[in-house]
Amino acid sequence: MGLLKEGSRKIGETMSANLHNSMKVGIVHFMAYPETMGGDGPAVETIKKIVQDDFFSGIEITSINNPEEFKEAAQILQSGGMNVGFGAQPILLRNKGNLNSFDEAERRRAIDLVKGGIDQAYEVNAAKLGFLSGAKPDTQQDVALQLLTNSIKELCDYAKSKGDLVLSLETFDDETDKKCLIGSNKLAVEVAKEVRKVDPTFGLMLDLSHLPMQRETSHDALTVARDYINHAHIGNCYIKDTSDPAYGDQHPRFGYPGSEVDVPELAEYLRSLLDIGYIGEGIKNIVAFEVKPVGTESSDIVIAQSKRTLVDAWSLLHSKKGRLVS
Repeated sequence: MGLLKEGSRKIGETMSANLHNSMKVGIVHFMAYPETMGGDGPAVETIKKIVQDDFFSGIEITSINNPEEFKEAAQILQSGGMNVGFGAQPILLRNKGNLNSFDEAERRRAIDLVKGGIDQAYEVNAAKLGFLSGAKPDTQQDVALQLLTNSIKELCDYAKSKGDLVLSLETFDDETDKKCLIGSNKLAVEVAKEVRKVDPTFGLMLDLSHLPMQRETSHDALTVARDYINHAHIGNCYIKDTSDPAYGDQHPRFGYPGSEVDVPELAEYLRSLLDIGYIGEGIKNIVAFEVKPVGTESSDIVIAQSKRTLVDAWSLLHSKKGRLVS
């Protein structure tokens, strides 16, 4: 897949055979167990499974509708010593919230939805909250970008008024499935530059599974966002046939037939994360699986397959020692 550019650190000098020495591995709970995404389902039971698996140091959860179950989940996460993230993406998507809406009432509603997510994030002692932009408009995209930036600044102010929660804007496809304003990682950096004027901790979340839909390579996307990335997801996408149940932003398992990401592509993403210094020996930034069962697939089996894929990708990198990664 290519050679490290001249002047880059050699991979063999910045990584050990044990991948856990170079990153904290996390997982998006509500994607791995999609029956919990709406706030119902066996959230506590499935969170327990992840917390008891010492492969994982991090977990991203979303709303749990039952207040007692939400409290129980918070206690489990604290007892397990997990690095907790909170996903406001499902809240926005489920309620069609648009942080860059031209309709001020709609934009305010979206801001309030994320503020509610921020409140919940503090209840579970989350370190970070992820969210996404609204739909990409047909016209006046520059106006939409300014509205999004204004919304994010307000959310950052709200989050910091309550503590030290870090906000992270996840970049999505702009024409395949979610059709979000953000969008290209270059555009995301423009927004992040402005938001950091009021909140230096604000950053971007890049997801390997989105890059093929964004028409960007791992190297290009991560190089563009290197000074702004504060969270990384790893996953897969399928975009060859709209009739396939995995089509679009569905996060099928790695190596799903006809899909875009398997061991070599994951290795290239990890190589780029190493190259920009997001991961490496002694660095404990989160790299989180975002995978989802397709059809009748088992969540637990998809999770196990994902772990094996990450181990294989890391082994591929380690064996090459920074020379040819393919």
